[in-house]
Amino acid sequence: MPTSAPIHYDPAAALAAGLAAIALLAWAFWPAKGLWAWWRRLRRAGARVEAEDALKHICLAELEGHEATPQSVAGAVQISLGRALEAVERLERSGLVRTDRGRLRLTDPGRRYALQIIRAHRLWESQLAERTGLPEHEWHAQAEAAEHRLSPEDLDRLAAQLGHPTHDPHGDPIPTSDGRLRPPPGKPLTAFEPGGAVRVVHIEDEPESTYAQLVKLGLYPGQSLRIIGKNEREITVRDGRREIRIPRLAAANLTAEAVPAPEEAAGWVGLDSVDRGREAVIRVLSPACRGLARRRLLDLGVLPGTRIRRELESPTGQTAAYLVRETLIALRRDQAARILVEPLPEKSPAAAS
Repeated sequence: MPTSAPIHYDPAAALAAGLAAIALLAWAFWPAKGLWAWWRRLRRAGARVEAEDALKHICLAELEGHEATPQSVAGAVQISLGRALEAVERLERSGLVRTDRGRLRLTDPGRRYALQIIRAHRLWESQLAERTGLPEHEWHAQAEAAEHRLSPEDLDRLAAQLGHPTHDPHGDPIPTSDGRLRPPPGKPLTAFEPGGAVRVVHIEDEPESTYAQLVKLGLYPGQSLRIIGKNEREITVRDGRREIRIPRLAAANLTAEAVPAPEEAAGWVGLDSVDRGREAVIRVLSPACRGLARRRLLDLGVLPGTRIRRELESPTGQTAAYLVRETLIALRRDQAARILVEPLPEKSPAAAS
């Protein structure tokens, strides 16, 4: 009858395996620093972010004259209705929100808290616009993350560094440190009739696709427009140098106010529209040119009153070289479009000879 092989017991290996198991359990469950504690902190942080996003949504709905509900919170924060209800319950337990027949209302502490989050978002967008070269379509997502980690002290320092701006780059008013918020002026561009002149005071940055569409059309807060056409599909405007056709749905995300007449001088055009060899005088940099991009142009000598001439052009037409202050500089078409110039009269052949 065959006998089984003897089992060899290795005390050292068993001890090593036991120590490894203890180390693994310690790593997972060590108070404050273990994996379990880290996971709980992450879950609490995620719950706090969802609650703060819900609070911000309720406040913005209140400012815009809309009713906020758990369903609208779920849509705005992009979470399930169950998680939205958990966030609302958390806010109610904290005394920040109360429910009135299915509608969500802010308490005074809740309103102050929400305005602090909005202030953080809009100040951080201002920081990105003025101090970085980050593309416009990335500002919102960056500010969404920053608004949850900036303290009131951080916001006061940031506001001071930026010169206490009153509006963010989209034209939204920035709440003050004591919770005051001036309602934005104006009404949707779709409410104006052809023939009138308006100034853009705000561009809504959500949804992101619509905002990107408006930016691509070259629209920005502070821009003066004359409405020259309007139908069911689009609104046609002129900004003093070009005609812009804005889809009607996108135009609803533009807020404007009536002005007596377009503020940009007649005859000024974007540098991108100046023909090769033609000389022009720089009149102003568009308000849409800001931050590092604006400082770079100023450093290159692109200053009001300076003469500039288009010299060379890339095969694709997307980049051109300009002579300014005896220096050749290269600019993309979108950069040149934000430099408003007054073309000088072309020299006749007799004058040139």
